[in-house]
Amino acid sequence: MIRSELLQALAKDNPELHNDEIEQVVDIFFEEIAQRLAEGGRVELRGFGAFSTRERDARKGRNPRTGEPVDVPGKRVPYFKPGKEMRQRLNAE
Repeated sequence: MIRSELLQALAKDNPELHNDEIEQVVDIFFEEIAQRLAEGGRVELRGFGAFSTRERDARKGRNPRTGEPVDVPGKRVPYFKPGKEMRQRLNAE
């Protein structure tokens, strides 16, 4: 699902809301998750999963064109851990 499909689904389920209101809600939702992760926090959505960040250590990499060694700096990357209900739903037969 892409963003526009999400907006359409929300508009279909909430006909009393204008499209710009729905878009504002989605913007706020994603912005709050991104802001919390940028601050080093964690976002937990019960029944869905938890978003957090993980540290990646600095390492030596290689330039694929030249084969030269390259220093790759350490960084934080987003991580998602699905909740129990989500895992059960994905593996239901």
